[in-house]
Amino acid sequence: MQTPDEKKTFVKEKFSSISHKYDFLNSLLSFQIDRYWRWVTTRELKMFPDGAVLDLCAGTLPLSLELTRQAPARQVVAIDFCEDMLRAGIKTLPVDSRRQRIFPVCGDGEKIPARDKSFWGITVAFGVRNLGRTQDGLNEMHRVLKPCGKLLILEFSRPRNVIVKPVYSFYLNTVLPKVAGIVSGDKEAYEYLASSIAAFYEPEELLGMMKKAGFAEVSRRPLTFGIVSVYIGVK
Repeated sequence: MQTPDEKKTFVKEKFSSISHKYDFLNSLLSFQIDRYWRWVTTRELKMFPDGAVLDLCAGTLPLSLELTRQAPARQVVAIDFCEDMLRAGIKTLPVDSRRQRIFPVCGDGEKIPARDKSFWGITVAFGVRNLGRTQDGLNEMHRVLKPCGKLLILEFSRPRNVIVKPVYSFYLNTVLPKVAGIVSGDKEAYEYLASSIAAFYEPEELLGMMKKAGFAEVSRRPLTFGIVSVYIGVK
């Protein structure tokens, strides 16, 4: 059993090793459905078209790009604790106005380098699962969010449909690590993906943790047969 700090070190090392192939593999392994998931998530912030938004665990910046694409006046602070992921994302930023409205910062999601009540919205795509201390991270998200602001967590979940569940399990535990291992050169990183999804909180647990952090309204929206979920919290 890893300690929270050991987990963070392991995750950072794994993401560093696959940063150069991360976006390509995401699109390949999700059959490009990941683009739809990000679109749905960012649409939840349409009431804040010109306010500052935090993209936490931003990785190679795909969600930051969608956030700025949907709202031409929006500015996004993109924080991730893996510098190699951010650098890989910066290299692929388009040469247009979006590049000027995304501000990458290397920082820890459990100790967010921002003042209280700084953002109208916070997005976290597939990153909460990688936090060493999830409750600490949620507490921090609540701290830096403005009153009436919205937290959006896009995260893998475990489908419950009796037909989808075994097919998804076989793909996640057998097919995905082999294909990703060949392409990325690090099979262990994608074995971790499968194990971390299996060990992640049940939806009701995560919603309860969001309430504990101070969010007054919490809800969940399953997508694609429950393979992923968008968790919504309002301060």
